[in-house]
Amino acid sequence: MLLINKAEQIYKENFSRTVKFERAVFFSWGCTIGDCGFCYMSTQPKDKAAQETKRSTASILAEFILAKHLGWDIGFFTGGIGVFTPDELLVLLKHIFEITKEKIWLSVGPIPKALLQKYQPYIMGVVGSTETINPVLHKKVCPSKPIAPYEKMFEAAKELGLARAMTFIVGMGETKEDLPLLIDFIKKCDISKIHMYGLIPQKGTMFEHSPIPSQEEQAWWIAQLRIAFPKLDIQCGVWEDRAERLALLLKAGANSISKFKALKLFGTHVAREFERQAALAGRTFEGTLTKLPQINESNIVDQYSFDRELKKEIQKKVSEYLKVMEKNCKKVVLAQIH
Repeated sequence: MLLINKAEQIYKENFSRTVKFERAVFFSWGCTIGDCGFCYMSTQPKDKAAQETKRSTASILAEFILAKHLGWDIGFFTGGIGVFTPDELLVLLKHIFEITKEKIWLSVGPIPKALLQKYQPYIMGVVGSTETINPVLHKKVCPSKPIAPYEKMFEAAKELGLARAMTFIVGMGETKEDLPLLIDFIKKCDISKIHMYGLIPQKGTMFEHSPIPSQEEQAWWIAQLRIAFPKLDIQCGVWEDRAERLALLLKAGANSISKFKALKLFGTHVAREFERQAALAGRTFEGTLTKLPQINESNIVDQYSFDRELKKEIQKKVSEYLKVMEKNCKKVVLAQIH
């Protein structure tokens, strides 16, 4: 616990004692690469074009609207590489900016400088889905997604004044001896934020039968980075079956949490456990995973400049999401009564 205590103290010296949920908004469930060894997108039917796996624009924008009303941050906007054309993505980014009134993080694979310049009015930075920095492991896990193009994107982003973030998955085979590689990469690319996930064994992938990393393993990586980089923004990805580890990961120095299926599981017992774990770590939870937002569904889209049909579809999606959320909350109340 000496490591965790040291990391927690460094966190307290540099950040407020709060925590937020960060929602990663996905725009597809398919990818033109489709061979990353850990990813559920690699298990999708090969006879279906990735471009056919897009979510509707209405469902995407409805999620951003709800995130705003629930006090969630946006971890990043993401989906399969090559699913949207640059022009399609630009239109979406403009719509999202109208909702959030803030620039967001974007994670859509390596982006050339010319496109970064187009997206720049709507994004604060780019996320490289690097996953692991060990070169041998990376080649095995992400055979069609080398790191070099991400390094080039980071260079271009830095020239444009855009922030740089990366992803890292604990449990795929990296060892503690790989820590210097990760630290050097963060320094080299001037990374200001890292998403520190734990492996989720997906059926049909090479990791289907792999054990999940322990909370101590995930906490070790977070604590080491907190000590090495006192001001680094560290997000810990916690699946719903690992809620009990959240307090430790926050004590290890994580700033925020993600990976929780917050719309599907809103208001459930596990959502309440996430908030309880934050309190156990001595953090105040900003936003909510359990309290329904005060929303007038009839005029929630009136303020936006979207066309009438899109507004109608967004309003319908918001209502659908809220019904699920309300149902979950009622179930918990009934369970408490009985």
